[in-house]
Amino acid sequence: MARFFFLFVALLTGLFALRITTVVRDHVTLPFTGLLADISAFLIMLFDKNVHAEGVIIRSLENGFAVAIAPGCDGIEAVIILVSAVLAFPSPWKHKLVGILIGFVAIQALNLVRIISLFYMGQWSQTWFDWFHLYLWQALIVLDALAVWLIWLRYLPRPTRVAPPPAAAPA
Repeated sequence: MARFFFLFVALLTGLFALRITTVVRDHVTLPFTGLLADISAFLIMLFDKNVHAEGVIIRSLENGFAVAIAPGCDGIEAVIILVSAVLAFPSPWKHKLVGILIGFVAIQALNLVRIISLFYMGQWSQTWFDWFHLYLWQALIVLDALAVWLIWLRYLPRPTRVAPPPAAAPA
């Protein structure tokens, strides 16, 4: 348990430190956040053609309301938490990779729901937008990472136990 904890904290620290570097921000975070905006706008446009995405901004062409997907709103922090937990837990690499891949998809799918819901909520009420954005959705995204990790743990193969050798018969 101590090994897991210290490895988890070390991975969290290292990955969060890496995330804030200029190189990662410019070559990973910003392009990924732009992709999230494009995907969100595409999904919104399936039902509402009055939407436009440019860079990290999604704008309503009808009323001018816009949301910008900032670092921290891209789900990457939750992915870092999940990746750190999966990598720190003793398990086969094949299972680690599956857990990370499925977890990434699950977190980003929920994050797309978050972005789209906030886009519409902001057009309805700024007060509710702020509350959902700052409190509810932040917690739900992190809880999603925790839920994925717990489900991943449930499906890990159980280690096989070697039976102790039979006791020797008395002579």
